[in-house]
Amino acid sequence: MRAPRASVQQDGASLCAVGGGAVLPRSPPPVRRGPLGGFPARGARGSAALGPPPARCRPCSRSSVRLSHGSECSRASGPPARLAVRNRINLLRMSKNRDDKPHPSDSEGTLEDGVDGADESIRKRIRQSTPSPQRLPRPQSSPPRLVSVDELMETVKGVTNMALAHEIVVNGDFQIKPTELPEESLEKRVREIVHKAFWDCLSVQLSEDPPTYDHAIKLVGEIRETLLSFLLPGHSRLRNQIREVLDLDLIKQEAENGALDISRLAEFIIGMMGTLCAPARDEEIKKLKDIKEIVPLFRAMFSVLDLMKVDMANFAVSSIRPHLMHQSVEYERKKFQEFFEKQPNALDFVTQWLEEASEDLINQRNKNSLMAGEGARGPEEMAAPCFLTVQNHAYMKLLKWDHLHRPFPETVLMDQPRFQEMQQELEKLSVVGATLLVTYSASAPGVSSLAGFAEKLKMVVQVLLTDMHLPAFNLNEALATIGEKVCVEVTGCLAQCGFTPFSADKEIALKGQIQAIASPDDPIRKLVDARIQAFLEAYLASGLQKSLPAVPGGLGPIQKELEEVAVKFARLVNYNRMVFSPYYDAILSKIFKPEGSRISISL
Repeated sequence: MRAPRASVQQDGASLCAVGGGAVLPRSPPPVRRGPLGGFPARGARGSAALGPPPARCRPCSRSSVRLSHGSECSRASGPPARLAVRNRINLLRMSKNRDDKPHPSDSEGTLEDGVDGADESIRKRIRQSTPSPQRLPRPQSSPPRLVSVDELMETVKGVTNMALAHEIVVNGDFQIKPTELPEESLEKRVREIVHKAFWDCLSVQLSEDPPTYDHAIKLVGEIRETLLSFLLPGHSRLRNQIREVLDLDLIKQEAENGALDISRLAEFIIGMMGTLCAPARDEEIKKLKDIKEIVPLFRAMFSVLDLMKVDMANFAVSSIRPHLMHQSVEYERKKFQEFFEKQPNALDFVTQWLEEASEDLINQRNKNSLMAGEGARGPEEMAAPCFLTVQNHAYMKLLKWDHLHRPFPETVLMDQPRFQEMQQELEKLSVVGATLLVTYSASAPGVSSLAGFAEKLKMVVQVLLTDMHLPAFNLNEALATIGEKVCVEVTGCLAQCGFTPFSADKEIALKGQIQAIASPDDPIRKLVDARIQAFLEAYLASGLQKSLPAVPGGLGPIQKELEEVAVKFARLVNYNRMVFSPYYDAILSKIFKPEGSRISISL
């Protein structure tokens, strides 16, 4: 078998995969340690700390990944206020566990270690791109109500699972990666110290005369369970072979009688790992065969097993994606409804967003009426805009959003990084398009029709604008460089094609026009940006038609890049609309209903 096993549990698209890690607790509860002397993991930063009781970790340089519960090994510390709240919740949870529930066993801990790096990365992306709510004005809403710790934990778990399912469906390149701690970080140093202490202890035990195999046998038992977890239900022969060779009772008897051959067990384990691993891990398996000392060999085996666990988790994600896509719309809507029932003000920013879009359309209609000489119409004389038109305009506003000073609407919050990325791409395209439009207008008529030259010039401009949205990027300096480079390229092309070369005055004028594009109020840049927005809105209005709308004039040089952004934008919008359109329709009905009417957004 060349592909790792997929372990999928569907209780509303909850996923669980195995993993591991090692951290030190802040205040360890009185629980039984694992076979490697591992420490219980404390809650991770952010909302994941509110998940179910934490699974234990093992000191073996393992990446801990978890999908289903939102509980994970600590990777970073949050602000003091968050830590205080998290510690109090953990104390309440540990007290409840001591009174009501036994702590999970070691084998359960092994299975419950999952792909926590995945949902941590999702939450991190959302947190990084979302401004702090403390400095943002919230719209008026009903007063907050008190919720219990259990309700809060259940809500966080549901939101985490919904965000993870959404990421798997929307992001076709979604993959789980091993967590890498920052260099020189306290957590990394602590983990290295704990690991070194454990492996030094194992080395001392094996160096005794006669050797002590207590720790080594526990490691073999853990490897045995890990190998068994990789098997599919139909692999009964391999399962029986692993249980027969790695029989812990027999191994203990051999150790007591001095007949244990640890090298033979290691050879069998390496062979079985080679059978079960993905082809990408064949090189790591070969390296294991060259290690002769027992302690370094065990350490290397656990490192490769960690990689195999990540491979298995990614295999599980790829296996469940087709099934999840068929149920994702209903699942996300159900999870959001559960969240909305616990947080009635969860649509405040969505309401504000749709109200602004409606007002924009009504004002635009009034403006058009005045320009046509019809006069402004009162609210009672004007028909309400089509809900679909309002929604399309609202989605277009997300491409001009002030992410630093305005909260993102709740229903599109999981896609905020994607909308922000598209917004940056469109801003860059508007500068590139304006630069090329100015250049071709100043050049001879036949220059723009030279395909090779047009592509070369566009590539030059795009390369010089690669880091356009980094804080240290200076657009004025970049455009000055672009102006110099463009003049050189155009002059060479004109001379090669036999056209009249640029005069000094023309070069100065062209450089000045390119330099002026740095201002968002530049007429050429505003014109290109308006045409880009019109194309995207027309593409949304065209629905699911196969043919793209015609690209407005002047955007021909950037047509390919613009259509790629349009396709991504439309896919994201259509999926969001399928999930949340009942909420949008209810809110818009309430906005355009006469005063005094009330509409519930309960589904």
